[in-house]
Amino acid sequence: MPRLVVAAPASGSGKTTVATGLMAAFAERGLAVSPHKVGPDYIDPGYHALATGRPGRNLDAYMCGPELVAPLFAHGSAGCELAVVEGVMGLFDGASGAGELASTAHVAKLLKAPVVLVVDASSQSRSVAALVHGFASFDPQVRLAGVILNKVGSDRHEQLLREALEEVGVPVYGALRRTPQVATPARHLGLVPVAERSTEAVDSVRAAAAMIREGCDLEGLLALARTAPPLATEAWSAALPGARGTARPATMAPHTPTNPTVAVAGGAAFTFSYAEHTELLRAAGAEVVTFDPLHDEQLPENTSALVIGGGFPEVYAPELSENEQLRKSIAALAASGAPVLAECAGLLYLARSLDGKEMCGVLDADAAMSGRLTLGYRDAVALTDSALAPAGTRLRGHEFHRTVMEPGAGPTPAWGMRLPAPRVEGFVQQGVHASYLHTHWAATPDIARRLVDRCGGGTP
Repeated sequence: MPRLVVAAPASGSGKTTVATGLMAAFAERGLAVSPHKVGPDYIDPGYHALATGRPGRNLDAYMCGPELVAPLFAHGSAGCELAVVEGVMGLFDGASGAGELASTAHVAKLLKAPVVLVVDASSQSRSVAALVHGFASFDPQVRLAGVILNKVGSDRHEQLLREALEEVGVPVYGALRRTPQVATPARHLGLVPVAERSTEAVDSVRAAAAMIREGCDLEGLLALARTAPPLATEAWSAALPGARGTARPATMAPHTPTNPTVAVAGGAAFTFSYAEHTELLRAAGAEVVTFDPLHDEQLPENTSALVIGGGFPEVYAPELSENEQLRKSIAALAASGAPVLAECAGLLYLARSLDGKEMCGVLDADAAMSGRLTLGYRDAVALTDSALAPAGTRLRGHEFHRTVMEPGAGPTPAWGMRLPAPRVEGFVQQGVHASYLHTHWAATPDIARRLVDRCGGGTP
């Protein structure tokens, strides 16, 4: 699989714009492009999917383990002609206190992929050579194969930058001018998701593709991608022994007792999910139906279980509150003892209130926006047996929110965590498991099987 990793010296250098523009530009040429993102980010993959017409896939060496990075990459890129992997933060920035683990450099080495460094050149000229030389020599196992210069001020500025990089022997594959048309609006947790922008998001991706076409050597980048050596790995599959069941088609048969319906929240308020979760649920024997809490007044027919992932319910709190009929339907499902898994945004939605607006009232707790960002990987242990995992289960997850829940844990908490400080977190009651912790089920496929089995169905 021809492949490139798009990295940067630091966040804010423009790698999302460049990676998305490359994906779109190559897709416009008729190539089947596989989009990937290093780390736990949910928002960038939405732009990647818009650029390529394929699901954006995450490669997270912390949550899934280094051993799953190549198999998940192979699974996502099956049938494609090129894979573009967008990095996270700076090239060598990984999990806090864990060395290179989960960094872009770590993933690039696991994939044996050439790296193209996106450099914000707006305030430098010859110094760019020292910067790039340092990144190229820091870890000899990382193949830094070229540079794309971003925010170049003029033709003369570009000439000075190119001359400097000739001195260190690093090829320049593009020089991009400052282009307001490709700017993507940001919010308290990063970029605004694709689902919230519709036409504007499409226009941004098209503008990024045009900028890349005009400023980058696409033939050279494609040739570079083709220099990646063969990657000896077996593709991950939801239907392998580690993820029981037979993969099911996207178009499902009508509901039967052996094919329980799992409703998954979607729409603009709940945009955070990993594609592998749906694949695992289907492989375990579920019929997966997406619904939009902003517009749908009832859960899908015959719903046996509910999954509510992450997103921005705080932005839509009034609209979510106004949909009283759906809130009552969800509360009734939870009261029946049906499995309900809620992460972060889902936790807020199940609370009694969010920023003073009435929510589902499943949890005896209230949520509100705060001025404090909670961010980072977490090692967690399940404290209570639940629809998600047996008590004692250890897994890795990620927190990313600016809200607070009061109280932060119920009488039977979901998780115990040691860092950043010892605490208990989340709620387990009847069939409900609600927590701030985001998890990646590819690392723990038993979650999907357990959920479906709790519905009374599932693949034997």
